[in-house]
Amino acid sequence: MQLQALDRQLRQSLPEPLASHTRLGNLRNDKLVFLVDAPVWGLRLRLHANALLDAAHAAGIRASDIAVKVATMQPVPPDAAPPIPLSAAARETLRAAAAATGDETLRSQLLRLASMADS
Repeated sequence: MQLQALDRQLRQSLPEPLASHTRLGNLRNDKLVFLVDAPVWGLRLRLHANALLDAAHAAGIRASDIAVKVATMQPVPPDAAPPIPLSAAARETLRAAAAATGDETLRSQLLRLASMADS
């Protein structure tokens, strides 16, 4: 949780869209390790190394360097709610739509969706 709070604080010193493509991955010894989702963002992040180090010092972190790694990052959903299961009426509507269509591909997809709702 401390790393996430520091990540938010440090990324505030970055311009958009760079901030949204960057995450603080670790604080190792005296090095801030940042993750970016493409090499181009890594190059741009290195241009802001001094600003990041200044922000870290302001937060009480003794860091003297940054490291940048390219990694596929999953977007962080803002408190994603669990999916709501389909109602019985929705399942029956999908089945009725499947029965009414002449398109075999559409029919099979509608029936697949209706059966997924059953489980």
